[in-house]
Amino acid sequence: MLSYFAPHGGHPPQTDLLSGRAVFTDAYAVLPHGTMRDITTSALPFWDATRLWVLARPMTGFAETFSQYIMEVQPGGGSDRPEADPDAQAVLFVTEGQIVLSIGDTPHTLTPGGYAYIPPGLAWTLRATGEAPARFHWIRKAYEHAPGLDTPDPLVLNEADIAPTPMPGTNGAWATTRFVDPADLRHDMHVTIVTLQPGAVIPFLETHVMEHGLYVLEGKAVYRLNADWVEVEAGDFMWLRAFCPQACYAGGPGSFRYLLYKDVNRHAPLTLRR
Repeated sequence: MLSYFAPHGGHPPQTDLLSGRAVFTDAYAVLPHGTMRDITTSALPFWDATRLWVLARPMTGFAETFSQYIMEVQPGGGSDRPEADPDAQAVLFVTEGQIVLSIGDTPHTLTPGGYAYIPPGLAWTLRATGEAPARFHWIRKAYEHAPGLDTPDPLVLNEADIAPTPMPGTNGAWATTRFVDPADLRHDMHVTIVTLQPGAVIPFLETHVMEHGLYVLEGKAVYRLNADWVEVEAGDFMWLRAFCPQACYAGGPGSFRYLLYKDVNRHAPLTLRR
């Protein structure tokens, strides 16, 4: 059965130790799930009965292509004006509760495992319609138009309906659930789910131009980030700068799964981003 960790906030007692696993370096950051407390939430204009944790935002000299939020919307809450940036595309991924996402005039009900891609400039609204709060990831990126290519079509899917693609030579121990066809070059970002079974590894230090946001949905593992081995578990977020070396060992006892963002399919800009 698929599992999706979501933060619920709260506040630690005065008896807790101050030490923790949070770290921010020149190459990567780790935000453990314990950092997602009531006092670290934000609010957004035109969102009702909603708070959010900002996991990533563009920062000069670090990761510059995307922002990622965990949204918490109370029953009946949501927005009729969710996005103020006409260049922003979005991926939503639901971890708890139920939402109705209307893209244009078409409503879609999303439950845990639900995925939606919303192209830039397309009107949408969102309401939490269940009896409990809805929690979901909202990943935003300014769309980079490519001459001769249209913007992508909207997509509404669910992880449960998609067969993971095994990585070659792993006998299924390392697999990726892809919501978008990798050959569709209209897309300039991919959001996937990576699954490693107990004992599986990413067997080399990946070093590449793509920036990453990795949110652990389930399980635990030891992740190599630049020169460090870091223990991570469900609810933790890893934020990787371009070219940060990375590898992974999934120790078990269950599967280790994470939601992964990366920027793809475009020329490297030759001028500084504005």
